[in-house]
Amino acid sequence: MALLFRAYYGVHDFFFGILGKLDGLAPLLIRLYLAPVMIAAGLYKFRHLDATAQWLGSGLGLPEPELLAQLLTYTELLGGFLLLFGLAVRWVSIPLMVVMLVAAITVHWDNGWFAIAPADPATSTAKPLADLGLPAARASLENSQAVGDRLDRAADILSEHGNYVWLTEKGNIAVLNNGIEFAATYFIMLLSLLFSGGGRWFSADYYLDRQARARIVASNEARAAATRLAEEPVAVPYQNAISEPPAAEAPLKPPLTEQVISSSPPPLEQQKVDVADSQTSIK
Repeated sequence: MALLFRAYYGVHDFFFGILGKLDGLAPLLIRLYLAPVMIAAGLYKFRHLDATAQWLGSGLGLPEPELLAQLLTYTELLGGFLLLFGLAVRWVSIPLMVVMLVAAITVHWDNGWFAIAPADPATSTAKPLADLGLPAARASLENSQAVGDRLDRAADILSEHGNYVWLTEKGNIAVLNNGIEFAATYFIMLLSLLFSGGGRWFSADYYLDRQARARIVASNEARAAATRLAEEPVAVPYQNAISEPPAAEAPLKPPLTEQVISSSPPPLEQQKVDVADSQTSIK
């Protein structure tokens, strides 16, 4: 069993170790998916700011619709560009998540989950939950059956009275359910960016963070070195020699010529005087 574990984790660590070097790819793809959605929504609201404020006030009954319209517009617009360049990704994910949450509750909640109403109960994602006995999933399957009946009737009318081939050339006719599916999906993707950030190699945050942290480390190391230098005792060289008083200097000896001159005999007259003095002292 231990051998099996070692073999498994050997393959696991090797394979996912290689993938770990590209772990910034997933946040990049999420950002590139979300950025155009947010930018487009923000641009539309920016061009129709008055209509957006009226919809927020009259349609949804929210207070201060003019202020909310501006906050919503610039959050989506600037947030989309920040996601695109990978700048302040974690910070901008928070207000965008709030926008998605408010939109899901105030706009889409009453319409259920699906953004596009499924027309075939057999392929509906609600079927596994309906098989488990979930009442809401069973109601969703019944709604799918009703949507399919209406789409079949619409196809018959358009085939009889219109150019059905031209009408469906760009895609099949569908019923817009306008549920919380898209808002919830965007919320989950933003939540992932909140935890992961912009990712390595492909975001401005990655390079700015590396430079900032390198400067912080260098500053801390310099401060620690200065602190250690200030706390270390100052070593004074020749401390004993400096503390003791200096020895008295020996007098300089006279030159040799002076010694020779001082040791020479006195003059003859001085010698006679000395002899006379010695005789007088004898007497």
